[in-house]
Amino acid sequence: MNVSITTWSLLLAFVFAMLILDLFLHRSHQEIKFKEAAIWSAIWIACGLGVGAIIWAQYGSEFGLQYLSGYVIEKSLAIDNVFVWGLLFTAFAVPKRYQHRVLFLGVIGALAMRSVMIIAGSALIKEFAWILYIFGAFLIYTGFKMFKQRNEHFNLDKSKFYAWLRKKVRVSDSIENENFTVIKNGVRYFTPLFLVLVMVEFMDLVFAVDSIPAIFAVTEEPFIVFASNALAILGLRSMYFLIADLMDKFKYLKEGLSIILVWVGVKMIVSHALFKIPTWISLAVIASVITISIVASFRKAAENVK
Repeated sequence: MNVSITTWSLLLAFVFAMLILDLFLHRSHQEIKFKEAAIWSAIWIACGLGVGAIIWAQYGSEFGLQYLSGYVIEKSLAIDNVFVWGLLFTAFAVPKRYQHRVLFLGVIGALAMRSVMIIAGSALIKEFAWILYIFGAFLIYTGFKMFKQRNEHFNLDKSKFYAWLRKKVRVSDSIENENFTVIKNGVRYFTPLFLVLVMVEFMDLVFAVDSIPAIFAVTEEPFIVFASNALAILGLRSMYFLIADLMDKFKYLKEGLSIILVWVGVKMIVSHALFKIPTWISLAVIASVITISIVASFRKAAENVK
């Protein structure tokens, strides 16, 4: 796949322009309502599919399917990340009107961090092809681990990183509007909102360790890996405000995600050791698993209501 500097520049310019537009439209601290979140979620998904259509038209169906597979994987794994955001905001009692700012900055940090990971991953694969087997084995292990721990939830009090962070920074007692720092009696304190931002970035790093290798399982093209990641991440804030109140209804989500991780791990190993599994088969498996897990979750939730 021969991607020109112009194409890279256009993609980066589009991502930057959408970030600026999002910041401008949400520059106030009004709470984002369900309807607005739904509209923006639809816009972000349309943008993601639009980029996929351009890649398909410009570079062919195979690369188009690789992009769509990566996009679906990232969106699927991101749902679990979104739920952790909800737990963090609840634990720190962050008002909804300030949550968008935290997530906006979190997404910028996530794009930068994942870009570094993609560059490093691409370089490693190019130099040491055998590392794909390690990636595959890691994804299979992570999938089984996620399935085993499917009923466990993120607990801030048990986070070693959070405990370390609290020891290293001076934190004020309460949230001070949208500020990340505040000066009291001549001493600068970090606010709880700053801790939330750091934890959002840290948890995205944790999830990226799974999602980046997972996308390399369906494509080794850096442009497609970055594009699918970036377009999926851009819509996470709207997704959060859309499904934040539905977190308890996704009962079988982790089961589905664990199956996806195992599948892409197996695909990565088999495709490089034995025979190449067609991209369309991988996309069909991923889409089917996530659809079944979501439908089963909502059916279970409906049964519990009765």
